[in-house]
Amino acid sequence: MKTIKLAPVLLIMLFFMDVNTSKATKSTGTAHISYTVTFPEAQAHYADIEMNISGLHQNSLDLKMPVWTPGSYLVREFAKNIESFSVSTNGKTIASPKISKSCWHINTAGLSAINVKYRVYCFEISVRTSFVDASHGFLSTTGIFIYPDKMLHLPSTIHIVPYKGWAKVSTSLDMVNNDPFIRHSPNFDILFDSPIEIGNQDIFGFDVAGVKYEVCMVGGGNYDKERLKTDMAKIIETETNVFGENPNKHYIFIVHNYLRGGGGLEHLSSTTLGASRDSYTTETGYRNFLGLVAHEHFHLWNVKRLRPIVLGPFDYDNENYTTDLWIAEGFTAYYQNRVLRHANLITPDIFLTTVAAEMSVMENQPGAKIQPLAESSYDAWIKAYRPNENSNNTTISYYDKGAEVATLLDLEIINDSKGKYCLNDVMKYMYNTYYKSKKRGYKDVEFKKGLEKFAGKNLDDFYAKYVTGLAPIDYNHYLGYAGYKVSDELANTNDPTLGITFAANNPKKIISSVLRGSAAWIDGINVNDELTAVDGTPVTDVATILNDKKPGDKITVTVLRDGLPLTLPVTLLKNNKVNFKVEALPNPTPQQVVVQKKWLGL
Repeated sequence: MKTIKLAPVLLIMLFFMDVNTSKATKSTGTAHISYTVTFPEAQAHYADIEMNISGLHQNSLDLKMPVWTPGSYLVREFAKNIESFSVSTNGKTIASPKISKSCWHINTAGLSAINVKYRVYCFEISVRTSFVDASHGFLSTTGIFIYPDKMLHLPSTIHIVPYKGWAKVSTSLDMVNNDPFIRHSPNFDILFDSPIEIGNQDIFGFDVAGVKYEVCMVGGGNYDKERLKTDMAKIIETETNVFGENPNKHYIFIVHNYLRGGGGLEHLSSTTLGASRDSYTTETGYRNFLGLVAHEHFHLWNVKRLRPIVLGPFDYDNENYTTDLWIAEGFTAYYQNRVLRHANLITPDIFLTTVAAEMSVMENQPGAKIQPLAESSYDAWIKAYRPNENSNNTTISYYDKGAEVATLLDLEIINDSKGKYCLNDVMKYMYNTYYKSKKRGYKDVEFKKGLEKFAGKNLDDFYAKYVTGLAPIDYNHYLGYAGYKVSDELANTNDPTLGITFAANNPKKIISSVLRGSAAWIDGINVNDELTAVDGTPVTDVATILNDKKPGDKITVTVLRDGLPLTLPVTLLKNNKVNFKVEALPNPTPQQVVVQKKWLGL
């Protein structure tokens, strides 16, 4: 295990304070801010917040609630969960009119201190929203703590009064006087990046190269602590080696285990994960969990520190647009599998199978031919987190295509440098140059130059094809560098398809999506139609409705549309879905062997 030099925590604090003050004008004097969080009605999903601000020297003050949480690019309007908002001073209530959807205005002329009280309804299960019940409380801090406008740079103290029977707190915020229920934040960017779990979670820990890691398991599960300690440590060490240092002194994994769960949200010194509590003992389930760990932990560098320039200082009132989420998320999606391979937690065959599966997912999505990757990043706020029945036909995920582009770039760099460099070198260079040296995020053109530095050539054509354009990806060209090729296992099939899917868990055959260019698309079958018959025969088994049919056959499809029967003539088309497989080329050249070993960590 390599000893890793830690970056001073002070550097992290100064970085966030510097970037915040560039957008927010400091008020005169220094206010002191503290919060007390109680749960008098946890069983009804409420957190009660008392905020005290002293040291005021201004005539008015606006109090704001963020409208979104960094890492999840959707305006979620957290103020919708606030009730019973009131402001007082010396026990006397003062006016606090709401002047916008998430802002309250206070006349503070002649006042040096105010007391603010409000309640937050917390009943949305996800890694990005708060949830409280009698068993535990999870506080996603952007949706819990109101902040004083133009004071994002100020520190605050958070005092947590637990609900009856709750005994533990898990958060990356530092304790005050070794009291786990009193925490300190040096500024609001760090507070909003530090979720808090309170309850009776199962906690275990381990050290990796001097960094203390804490894993907090909520909701039970069939996990093996010792196995997780070993495997998570391998992931952390492999990722740390990419960047050359781990900038934390401690890091927290908050894991919410549900009957069925998933997803994760990265933070500066912690992450929140969703998992299925009984999936740890299956090979696929355990591997998926390790992939989630690898993904979210990699973010502590990529996006939390090495970041697009617009993602910090954050504007908590509005969308923060960038065309580079394909780097922030897509590269991270690529690395989650690459890291598992290089940590020897998956075999080369599993890695290549995963690469092929991800290629298939993207190629089977019609939106890949409609929406460029950079546009997918920019439109995340209005499209990615607001999918509808036609999204598959019009959009592409910056996770999916971003991961594919990262694969191509990694192979390109390894090949062009004859195995001297890989994508790791780009990430480390960009981290050192922009986060550590320049103390700011990167611009689009700067990341491109970083890639070109190690590819040893201009990437204008590559960007024009795959980042800002819609050119089909030549997988065989890039995989050929490593001595592989792609084959389609469905290439010789001739199965017909309507090109429709049905709503899950519904006994009726309700159509939930229609594939662009399919028979259903061309001949007018609609989403929300209820399929009732094919060629006059009532449909009982969807799997058999096209038995004995072939592409080109003409059929009649009867549906209920808005309760009215409708019969449509339909000409069946060939199912053009692909199922890729990565195969080794015969007699690889010495150069291909070099690339393969570097890429697969052999």
